Amino acid sequence: MDKSIYSINNNGLTYGRGYVYSLQYHILWCTKYRKQILTGGIDEELKSMLEQIAAEYSFTITAMEVMPDHVHLLLDCKPQFMISDMVKIMKGNTARWLFLEHPELKRSLRGGHLWNPSYCAVTVSDRSRAQVMQYIESQKEKA
Repeated sequence: MDKSIYSINNNGLTYGRGYVYSLQYHILWCTKYRKQILTGGIDEELKSMLEQIAAEYSFTITAMEVMPDHVHLLLDCKPQFMISDMVKIMKGNTARWLFLEHPELKRSLRGGHLWNPSYCAVTVSDRSRAQVMQYIESQKEKA
């Protein structure tokens, strides 16, 4: 039997122990009251924090842009992760770190919450991945 049909190469799939997957999500969330506070270097700090979280929790950020009042991410993650848990981890950790580094942010937000409690998560196929990446990367140009 020809075993070459079983070898999958250069296809964008990730191999785990006992499973093969390709899971990408476009995730978007906003600051509380859509306040435009992610400016003046805070946007770059937030990007760095999100990259640290991705490394710690073993998921990949394929594309990312931080706008003054919202965040766009294109993530590639393992099937064991629930999207709601990943978003909770990212929003919770970044809010805590940013409030420690920039206490003035907490004073500018009623109730002391950085993030709106909702978020948007959209699955991304292999066919639409390039389009979503281009959309995320062009966000700053549109502003």
